[in-house]
Amino acid sequence: MDRVMKLASQKAVVIFSKSSCSMCHAIKRFFYNLGASPAIHELDEDPRGREMERALLGLGFSPTVPAVFIGGRLLRLDSTSTVMSLHLNGSLVPMLKEAGAIWL
Repeated sequence: MDRVMKLASQKAVVIFSKSSCSMCHAIKRFFYNLGASPAIHELDEDPRGREMERALLGLGFSPTVPAVFIGGRLLRLDSTSTVMSLHLNGSLVPMLKEAGAIWL
């Protein structure tokens, strides 16, 4: 879990993903379209991916991906729904600005 939390705090937006996950792809594209440049950790391509996946399970993620952190903070346990809800209610962009992920 320490590794996940350390990685999650190293950039304004961090996404734990799997290369074969369609929702992960959609979330990554969404953040790029907003102008953010998230750190992406593909669990199925990382030698320590299984360890990180277990840590995400320990944090309560099920399924484990996509797991989104903004400003080092975990976006609840259903990251996809949370990201979309934050965007629809107008609070995602200010959150990204506050974290330093975007500035316009």
